[in-house]
Amino acid sequence: MASGGGRKWQQLLQELIMIAGTSLSTYFVVRFLLSKVEFDPESQKHEEAKRKSAAILRRLDGPDDSDDDSQGRKGRPRKQKKKKEDLVLSQYEQTIAMDVVAPEDIPVSFNDIGGLEDIIEELKESVIYPLTMPHLYSSTSSLLSAPSGVLLYGPPGCGKTMLAKALAHESGACFINLHISTLTEKWYGDSNKLVNAVFSLARKLEPSIVFIDEIDAVLGTRRSGEHEASGMVKAEFMTHWDGLTSSSTSGQPQRVLILGATNRIQDIDEAILRRMPKKFPVTLPPTSQRLRILGLILKDTKIDRENFDLDFLVKAMSGMSGSDIKEACRDAAMVPIRELIRSKRDSGVTMETVDPDEVRGLRTEDFFKRAGGVRAISDGGKSNTTAAAVRRKSASKPASSRTQSEKDWTTDSEAGDVEVPEQIPIDE
Repeated sequence: MASGGGRKWQQLLQELIMIAGTSLSTYFVVRFLLSKVEFDPESQKHEEAKRKSAAILRRLDGPDDSDDDSQGRKGRPRKQKKKKEDLVLSQYEQTIAMDVVAPEDIPVSFNDIGGLEDIIEELKESVIYPLTMPHLYSSTSSLLSAPSGVLLYGPPGCGKTMLAKALAHESGACFINLHISTLTEKWYGDSNKLVNAVFSLARKLEPSIVFIDEIDAVLGTRRSGEHEASGMVKAEFMTHWDGLTSSSTSGQPQRVLILGATNRIQDIDEAILRRMPKKFPVTLPPTSQRLRILGLILKDTKIDRENFDLDFLVKAMSGMSGSDIKEACRDAAMVPIRELIRSKRDSGVTMETVDPDEVRGLRTEDFFKRAGGVRAISDGGKSNTTAAAVRRKSASKPASSRTQSEKDWTTDSEAGDVEVPEQIPIDE
């Protein structure tokens, strides 16, 4: 009787152990299978955004200064600067962080821009210095602060985007190159949260510049028939830009600058224009600016100085934008190479044996030859822009005017030597 009861309890204990083991193994199997199933269709996208945003923040921190971290120049303990890598970003801020560009990664400076000296000087005094050195201006007056927005407008190809890149590089501020596609989401309300993330991230990284190219496409005039989501994005943008939350916790203005570029200023909403008090027109380059642009573009180009008339080219390029001038120079620079290739090919020489030094210098007539089926500079049907007319014009030009032209191409350090301008060196 006792042995029968013992066997019964032993069998019951074995069954309980089997049930517990089966349940435990089933739990882990189901848990493993569920971990492999992606219920969020955008989980990979969020993980990629998290990984890229962390790499960008580490790039913004730059190299560590091991010698100067603990003490300043006078032996005083330096205030530890919070690393941007340690910032806690939300899911939407991580998406915006992928558009952040480090200032040192922008290879454009004000020296690379031909002309626009007045605009550049105004940007330095009223935007860069108040944005990066607020203590210098706030100690004098509370009015001396960086503007909340700057607008660059003008015809296409005149250097608005290039000026924005140079501004970000020279200021050293965090540059958020905001794309329209970044703010466009298929889920209702996510676009508003992304706009909120733009400003929250900019405040964490301040001083910062938020650049919106073709701003008229994002913040255009509000109309009664537009989509509800578009109107909500504009309202959210204006609320964070200049609203109740546009200042820091200490009451100081936020060091966040909205920089916009457009060639359709008339399509921008009036409330947006009010929030951009600094407006700079970037128009077609005048004569002096075209001269400066040619000097920057052709500074490393081989020039045939005997047949190169600078003044004539500057006059012929009247009405062209900076982008048009660059493309004209590119097409003209292809003419000597094309001539050498054709001559070597006709003589039966292989292209591998061609010496690059055999390429002749750039001439004025090259700007009026067809390159890719299009003239580099349109001659308007006049016969005086042919190669022979250009050479006759260069030969008959008085010595005084030629000397004046060459002086325009020299720097102050080489004012006495006007025969070989510095801005267009000749490769011999």
